[in-house]
Amino acid sequence: MNHNDVLRRVRFALRIDDIAAINIFKLAGYKMDIEYLKANMKKEEEPGYLPCRDSIMATFLDGLIIKMRGAQSETPPPQLAKGEYLSNNEILRKLRIALSFRDDDMLEVMKLGNFNMSKSEMSAFFRKPDHRNFKPCGDQVLRYFLLGLARKLRPDVDSPVADNGKPIYSPAVKKSLNKKSKPKRSASSQEHSKKPAKPAGRIKVWHKPDNNEDKKRPPTKRR
Repeated sequence: MNHNDVLRRVRFALRIDDIAAINIFKLAGYKMDIEYLKANMKKEEEPGYLPCRDSIMATFLDGLIIKMRGAQSETPPPQLAKGEYLSNNEILRKLRIALSFRDDDMLEVMKLGNFNMSKSEMSAFFRKPDHRNFKPCGDQVLRYFLLGLARKLRPDVDSPVADNGKPIYSPAVKKSLNKKSKPKRSASSQEHSKKPAKPAGRIKVWHKPDNNEDKKRPPTKRR
């Protein structure tokens, strides 16, 4: 997922116009030119398109955090070094910080984007890359989040992104749904599965019960 698309969708969801976007860049210590900003907002097939660099996207998200949460220090946040890239996990993390979202908020937004996932799957995106439970965030997951974000923050406006159809479930949610959807046994099947009742009367240990078990045997005569 290219950064032009991310920048465009974030601005739509948060109602950020060109002037507000330039001010957000300014908060992060970057002087953005209006023409360069418009070129970074274009799609690949549109004339005048310029790919939004990782450093530009990271700077915008850092400025958004300052705008929404306030500055942590007087100095602007450090920019990406040359050769570093901005992953989808980092984009998701910065958006979460800027919007002060908790786990339930993130899951709600994902659900609005027609994607259902568990808390453990969500938390895996925010682990450190060297953590054993870390999971990279794919392009499609980020698209679901940005779609859900637009639907949450702008319910009165149709999303510019086409609806992605029926809800999609992550592997963990599918597993839990399969457990819940196991059919219950009917009353007739339960009756057939019942064990037959034991016959009344005494039962000998070494042979099968006899119908005449309770009848007294005639006494044997001694010779």
